[in-house]
Amino acid sequence: MNLVKTFGLVVLILGAASAHNNDKRQNNAAASNSMKPTDWLSVSELQELPSADTITLQQWESMPLEEAERMIEKIYHLSKLDRTLQPSFVPSASNMPVILMKPNGERMETKLSQWVEKAKQLPEFGTDEVTIFITGLPQSSSAVAKANKRLVQAYMERYYGQQKPMNNFQDSGEKWPATSSEEDYSESWKQPRLNRGNFMIINLGAMLPNMRRYALLDVEQTGEMIGKTLVQLTNQADVPHEIIHLIGQGIGAQVAGAAARQYKRQTGHQLRRITALDPAKMFACSKNMLSGLARGDADFVDAIHTNTRGIGTRERVGDVDFFVNGPASKAPGADNIVEASMRATRYFAESVRPGNERNFPAVPASSMDQYENKEGNGKRTYMGIAADYDLKGDYMLNVNAKSPFGKSAPALKQGTYHGMHESWKHN
Repeated sequence: MNLVKTFGLVVLILGAASAHNNDKRQNNAAASNSMKPTDWLSVSELQELPSADTITLQQWESMPLEEAERMIEKIYHLSKLDRTLQPSFVPSASNMPVILMKPNGERMETKLSQWVEKAKQLPEFGTDEVTIFITGLPQSSSAVAKANKRLVQAYMERYYGQQKPMNNFQDSGEKWPATSSEEDYSESWKQPRLNRGNFMIINLGAMLPNMRRYALLDVEQTGEMIGKTLVQLTNQADVPHEIIHLIGQGIGAQVAGAAARQYKRQTGHQLRRITALDPAKMFACSKNMLSGLARGDADFVDAIHTNTRGIGTRERVGDVDFFVNGPASKAPGADNIVEASMRATRYFAESVRPGNERNFPAVPASSMDQYENKEGNGKRTYMGIAADYDLKGDYMLNVNAKSPFGKSAPALKQGTYHGMHESWKHN
């Protein structure tokens, strides 16, 4: 198989438009200056890359972590050559599942196109915090299902003091597995200090059943679609921008940035906070257009990175980016790239539970060597729900390989440290 055919096969496997090759033939001079795949990959390596149609979550989970990381890195860099991949998949608002959680733990199922009307039926909706979780992978993966369930449980405890197990919490016919780890059951629920609010899930992950859809997701258009429903939330349900918190998981974090920008374009106001849980690499991007999550998309943008060499990106996307065990490390205790990516969701869920807000002390550092040698500069803080809104830069921390993941050591108060996190402070 010759080089052109090999590279063309890989590109077509990922769903690239044939128009790119036509443009390439029409501009041979420009094409000759472009990086070639064989500048950094051998022909045999190109031939060994799998088809997007055969790449599944189950395959990622069955592969050794390092092997899957290498495969993802190769496919990702191939997708960036000449920006071959163009985003082409946008889920339908009438099909995208949305789940609204009731105070008693029951769920109200609807679709993105109808969820604002459904939300208005909930008692006192929007009078306190409104947290919207955008998933990034389907729950056909047990690691995804467990992580998502723990986040739901954590918010139900935070908002309503509910400790009722949710073993029958279903999503698209899939069971959210029971859990028994320490992160799920803290003692603080006996005398909870509640922060009232509403929690809902925009299940984007359910719309991404295979690598082709995942790689070709149009982040901007999908985000704009979600952003328009957030505008409806403000205009029709009187929910102010100051109390809206978007939590984006993986590719859902990139979509959250686009949604927040659309909200600002239409309302003139920024959302209060976006939290990115292992923000994902983006394979398909429009030419000459910045896409995905970035600092400034909300009043405060924080990111937790746990799988930068696999599904996640090592690019800084927030006001503050937390790198667990450093920018190039895998999440401790994770056996595959899906589990490693979902660690960010589990860490954040642990911090959401009342009494666990300060389980993840972190310090500013630009590398793990600097962190371990205690050479970082600036104030210490906490990763997770209690992150201070004036944080800037990169922060490092170590975590446990098993639950509870947080080291639980108190962060040292310095002159610039506020001591008490001002949750949802208003301008």
